[in-house]
Amino acid sequence: MNIFRLIGDMLHLAAIVILLAKMLKQRTAAGISLKTQFLYAVVFTTRYLDLLTTYVSLYNTTMKLFFLATSWHICYLMRSKSPWKATYDRENDTFRIRYLIIPCAILALIFHRESMHEFREILWTFSEYLEAVAVLPQIFLLEYTERYDALTSHYLFALGAYRVFYVFNWIYRYATEGTVMWVSVVAGLLQSVLYVDFFYHYIKQVVRRAKQKYDLAN
Repeated sequence: MNIFRLIGDMLHLAAIVILLAKMLKQRTAAGISLKTQFLYAVVFTTRYLDLLTTYVSLYNTTMKLFFLATSWHICYLMRSKSPWKATYDRENDTFRIRYLIIPCAILALIFHRESMHEFREILWTFSEYLEAVAVLPQIFLLEYTERYDALTSHYLFALGAYRVFYVFNWIYRYATEGTVMWVSVVAGLLQSVLYVDFFYHYIKQVVRRAKQKYDLAN
């Protein structure tokens, strides 16, 4: 494992920890898109089917189980448990996710790697395409409500940075090993582009808060 993938994994882990910490400590789901969380749960479920057949390492298995468990747990809290169900902004979380799921499924059926485990390969490819756009309901919710809550923003920043470092990981692997998974690269680049506007707002927010603290201190 190279340093770019390790940093990417740690940023991904940090994103989930930040989100769960907010939900459990503040006992609220305000500003969080259940639709995005559900899409990520689908992404991990369709990608990690190899847990049933293949053991890579303790690290690999632990990370996969963590992302599966936390993604479905977040969905469960927001869907079924108070106070998270009561504070979930259902009225504004209106992005129609079928317009993401159906095209990603069609693309996966058409464009996927040939493999003796073709069905599993199609599901893996579907998960790559879907992850690239899974954040859209969350971004639309933030843009619509303009609730750039600090912890939610930190969660999204860590999530976006994780994908950026995975792009660096693929570049590094191509340079050192001569191998590249083009599905992952294209999906990762698309997802990184989707974060550009959010990164702009996030940096503006951080600079503004730093300036406010500086002005108060002086």
